Amino acid sequence: MSDTTDNRQEEQRIDSRIIPVMREAVFMVQMILFRTLKEDLAGRHRDRPAVHHTWLAGAVVNNLFGSHPSDPEVADFARHNRELVEEELRGLAERCPDLAPFLTDALRMQTICDNQEGIHSIPSLLMARALGILQEERPLPMPSTFMTTVRQLAARHGLVEPMQPAAPPENEPS
Repeated sequence: MSDTTDNRQEEQRIDSRIIPVMREAVFMVQMILFRTLKEDLAGRHRDRPAVHHTWLAGAVVNNLFGSHPSDPEVADFARHNRELVEEELRGLAERCPDLAPFLTDALRMQTICDNQEGIHSIPSLLMARALGILQEERPLPMPSTFMTTVRQLAARHGLVEPMQPAAPPENEPS
């Protein structure tokens, strides 16, 4: 085997190890969006039950990220309330402007991960662009930068503990 082939196989192995971690960061952004939407919906639709806010927020997140709900009741809700889900999607850029950079990065990283696994998810990026969420001028972060910034965002939202700086090494006695 040539050195080039060995290097290529090593790069692919590293990529396959980082994909689950990147997907976890994408999922964290989805959770933050879900919670943000749920709180916003509860404030705007006080006349509706809490389960309505939960299902609607979930349907919006699933739709944006091109995922399918595992709960059949959520899928039924989304199917029967398509216009409402689309209305919420159209208002997403206005209601969650602070999340736009994270949504942009998460959708891009999801597309990269999907591509590595043979999944075509460009429609999610196109939808985000059409909705005014995708910040196309934003540079694509390195995976480690993406994961670190998502962790910091999740800490601000109370989903994970903030990262603590590592303790400096103890000085060896002379």
